[in-house]
Amino acid sequence: MIQLHMGRVVPDAGTCYPNWEMVYADNANWVYRMIFARVGNALDAEDLTAEVFLAALRPLRITATVAQVRGYLRATTRTVLAAHWRQTLGREITSIDDLPDLPPDVELAVDSATAQQVHRVLAALPANYRRILELRFLQGRSIKESATQMGVTVANAKILQHRALRLAATLNEEDE
Repeated sequence: MIQLHMGRVVPDAGTCYPNWEMVYADNANWVYRMIFARVGNALDAEDLTAEVFLAALRPLRITATVAQVRGYLRATTRTVLAAHWRQTLGREITSIDDLPDLPPDVELAVDSATAQQVHRVLAALPANYRRILELRFLQGRSIKESATQMGVTVANAKILQHRALRLAATLNEEDE
């Protein structure tokens, strides 16, 4: 049975979606949030969300139940994220933990203490590390755009980002 909740159609887990538009409408938000929580970049999250639905479109049956569709999309999301990290970091990530689904009305906001912590960690980084992280995660630039902005190759930008994230994580642990 399909129900209306807060102006939004919400199917029961045991029913089937009536069409592909409903599959997308019911699942795009949580897929995007799951990806955004891992990549921290809205542009990459949007691209990867589109990849998830494109990858699922052909093999996914419209006759599958809502629960089966969600399970398949969750598995496809993990696969797309693994491919993204393999391409971005140059190594295979074998485990991507599931995040609990966020309610649709939850904002992805940062409190002031977190923002201050981010600024402290960024300030402690070498200039080139700080710059790559600012371009990628604060300004939402792609790795290619960031490389161009910094005057380095894409491969070098990936290495800088990887090293910057490792050092930032270390600095953050020391600060706690």
